[in-house]
Amino acid sequence: MTSNLSTATQAVHLNLDRAGTWLAPLTLRLFIAWEFFESGLEKFNGQNWFEDIQSRFPFPFDHLPATLNWELSMWAELIGALAILVGLGTRISAVSLIVVTVVATAAVHWPADWSSVSELAQGYAITNKGFGNFKLPAIYLAALLPLVFAGAGKLSVDAWLARQFWNRRAH
Repeated sequence: MTSNLSTATQAVHLNLDRAGTWLAPLTLRLFIAWEFFESGLEKFNGQNWFEDIQSRFPFPFDHLPATLNWELSMWAELIGALAILVGLGTRISAVSLIVVTVVATAAVHWPADWSSVSELAQGYAITNKGFGNFKLPAIYLAALLPLVFAGAGKLSVDAWLARQFWNRRAH
């Protein structure tokens, strides 16, 4: 009986491992694509409000015109999201979106004043009650990092290109 249970457990684990190589990166890609495309569309259809926060942008973005920063952010979000969705140039797109996220965190989401770790921790929230609101950008960074380090996964244009042109197998 124990042997049958062990064999069944191993079979389940093996099947989950196989499915995971396809579905885990795809799930991250769908989440990231949705979130960043939505943000890019808001910028595409909205008014540039970067002029109001330009001084809070980190170097070198604080030296660029607000209009250029708006365009860079919008197009990085729109094009990066679509590239990640199909899994094309995933690592480069993920790094680009990490840069956008870090700049947004520094300019908008990081608490302006904090003097202790407990005050900083209050900014780990979705709503801003005067302590920042960097929880969502932290979630985006956590979702983007596996795409940088492991790539788009088997169900992607990147993996297809690797198989076709470089005789490599995506993990």
